[in-house]
Amino acid sequence: MRYFVLLVSLIVLFSCKKETEKPIPKKVIIVEREKPFEGRVIAIDTTVYISFKNPELEFFYKSFKNETVWQSTVLRKFVLNEFKNAENEGLFSKDYNYYNLLSLEKKINTLNDKQLVDYDLQLTLNFQKYIKDISQGKLNPKEIYNDWDLKSKNTDVSKILISAFKREANFVAVIDSCKPQHEIYKKLKTALLIVNSFPKDTLKTILVEEKIVPKDTLKAMIAIKKRLIYWKDLKASDSLTSIYDSKTVEAIKNFQFRHGLASDGVIGKGTLQALNFTKTKRKHQIMANMERWKWYPKEFSKEYLMVNIPDYNLVAVENKDTIRMHKVIVGTNKRKTPILTSKLSYAVFNPTWTVPPTILKEDVIPAMLKNKNYLAKKNITAYDNQGNIVSAEDWTASKAKSYRYVQSPGSYNSLGMVKIIFPNKFSVYLHDTNHRDFFGKTNRSLSSGCVRVENPLELTNYLLKDSINYPMDSITSILKKMETKTAPIKSSIYLYQWYWTAWSNNNKLIFRDDIYNLDEDLYKKLEE
Repeated sequence: MRYFVLLVSLIVLFSCKKETEKPIPKKVIIVEREKPFEGRVIAIDTTVYISFKNPELEFFYKSFKNETVWQSTVLRKFVLNEFKNAENEGLFSKDYNYYNLLSLEKKINTLNDKQLVDYDLQLTLNFQKYIKDISQGKLNPKEIYNDWDLKSKNTDVSKILISAFKREANFVAVIDSCKPQHEIYKKLKTALLIVNSFPKDTLKTILVEEKIVPKDTLKAMIAIKKRLIYWKDLKASDSLTSIYDSKTVEAIKNFQFRHGLASDGVIGKGTLQALNFTKTKRKHQIMANMERWKWYPKEFSKEYLMVNIPDYNLVAVENKDTIRMHKVIVGTNKRKTPILTSKLSYAVFNPTWTVPPTILKEDVIPAMLKNKNYLAKKNITAYDNQGNIVSAEDWTASKAKSYRYVQSPGSYNSLGMVKIIFPNKFSVYLHDTNHRDFFGKTNRSLSSGCVRVENPLELTNYLLKDSINYPMDSITSILKKMETKTAPIKSSIYLYQWYWTAWSNNNKLIFRDDIYNLDEDLYKKLEE
């Protein structure tokens, strides 16, 4: 009997829990619209829209007393025009049933009440989807990637649409406010217009094995010049020769600059790869980047750091002004730098470095198996579970993963002289490096996931904003003592560590190498 009572109690408990977990329905407030309406208002049988099994649709029509709302020809045509030009926002007309709705609009004066209700519902349903897609993106990054940690957006499309109908004079402004307003997104929209203005791309792939340097002569130069003319880096010429002449060298340098390549005039593998990108692929790249920018927060902190991973660049922004810029080194394709947003917490001078599991497995243990003096050369100390130092003689491969490996502070330390900490689930941070020569490289996808910053002490000094305790001379003194010291970042400064490979500047297309091979795959998912 006692067990029976316990079982019943558990059933009741979990039933109650399940009941309380149901979402609380939103309170419906009836919207009174100004009259007269342009067209007839038709009552809608609630069973019709309930059949869609769409809570947002139900809530919307309940707010309008279960009546049709799209009486205005101007508003209907605005919505249909948004669907028609969905590509301008990196989206697709087909996703919003555009052609079917357009057909209904053309014969609206001949539709009976049932057809008008259906048109009204379909217009609302598709426009709600459109509002959500322009506000937060068509796709959810958390369902695609395991190294993207962005706060989920939950757009209340019914609230937005109700607000638009309440202020029909500002209907367009309300909808436009749903779109990303950041300058980079606007530059992407311009880039899409620019790439669409180019003629059909019928040029063939250029195949060259060796590097091409100025004054070289080869048949492929003609194809290269045609590519440069197509992308408007080189002016059209009456005669296309096979000589790599001075005008073409300048055109290549300009092309390289637009693509984030070393502007040296040497046509190597990277330049050739960029030349072989078609108009279609560039368009796909731009649209993929527009989708990403819909995932990013709409509002930015007053003060923040922005890292664009494929551009190997960090900027500090304060009150919408760029205060400083730093070159960065980011993770390799195998050990990607994660995409995230976080608030900066503190800086650590003379940091120690605890070897992370991936580097331990793939780098340290294999090196130790080859040379037992590897840890000593790298100033790394191994500790067992009790905190005892494990000597090179006592180090055993079978226990290697159970040890904790710590590199001492110093100029040889992998983190350099300072690291900047912010909360995140990937255990990454900004830091200095003991390989400062790497900042001279064009391709700086070289780290194990963390972001290495050029001139990190100047950046840290700026972030601390403490001229009393941490002026540059005090920071220098701390570093000389070789003691680990933590300094709080008291200002509310956010880090946006993001990924985009396309934009426009002064009506010129700008591209970066898609170092993590994300663009084309994302476009394909968008198109599905």
